[in-house]
Amino acid sequence: MAHAPLVILGAGYTGRFLYRAARQRRRPVFATSRDPEAHLAFAQPGHRILFDLGQSDTWKQIPPQSDIIWCFPALPQDVAGIFARHASNANSRLILLGSTSAYRADNSGLIDERVPVNHSLPRVASEEYLRITYGATVLRLSGLYGPGRHVFDWIRNGKIKNSEKYVNLIHVEDVAELCLLALERAAPGSTYIVSDGHPRSWAGICRFAANRFQVPVPPPTATREAGKRLSPRKILSDFNYRLKHPDLFKALAELESETRQEGKLSHRTGI
Repeated sequence: MAHAPLVILGAGYTGRFLYRAARQRRRPVFATSRDPEAHLAFAQPGHRILFDLGQSDTWKQIPPQSDIIWCFPALPQDVAGIFARHASNANSRLILLGSTSAYRADNSGLIDERVPVNHSLPRVASEEYLRITYGATVLRLSGLYGPGRHVFDWIRNGKIKNSEKYVNLIHVEDVAELCLLALERAAPGSTYIVSDGHPRSWAGICRFAANRFQVPVPPPTATREAGKRLSPRKILSDFNYRLKHPDLFKALAELESETRQEGKLSHRTGI
């Protein structure tokens, strides 16, 4: 069956993997950026599109009747709404990649899609407007990791605290697969939490990094923030999807081994 063109709106880190996954399915796919030559080297030249939400004259670059996966915050809401009206039609699908920061921390148990989102956040308010008005499907992503975005580097660079606060993560390759499945299977106006389903504490991740790979970790820090524990049961069930990277520690071990091997190669070759 012929596919409509797929446009990855704002193709950054996630967009690179989305583009690759779509190409593997032989789907016509385009990637957009405000500076395509600088940021879209992963895409073939004919697949790069100049697009700026704030510059309506660039909107005509989007192929007509395209499916769209929107990877950056849909703000400001009024402009996002005008663009959605311009780009949407009865046959196309609109997928918004949001964040699980839309959900407030809840110590009572797992958070799923029945928990109300925080409409006071401008990004969330805009996503909900596009969902209700234009039938957009919202995928709320937990923390992304994968090649080029290694959790251990966050520890090394002091970006996280060694605390018992929960963190929810998802490998970018699984995000790409679920986005493409959402185009096929998600009901218009639906919402999904995207996570690996195994909330971890930062302290637990630090212990693994230190014990298995001798990564220097910060001293333990007390925190009043419990964090959130997110459930991806709905998306995995609705899409009948089995995660490619269900075990965070196994995936991190593979990333660390690959990183160290690349470091040794670069040292030997002088790259």
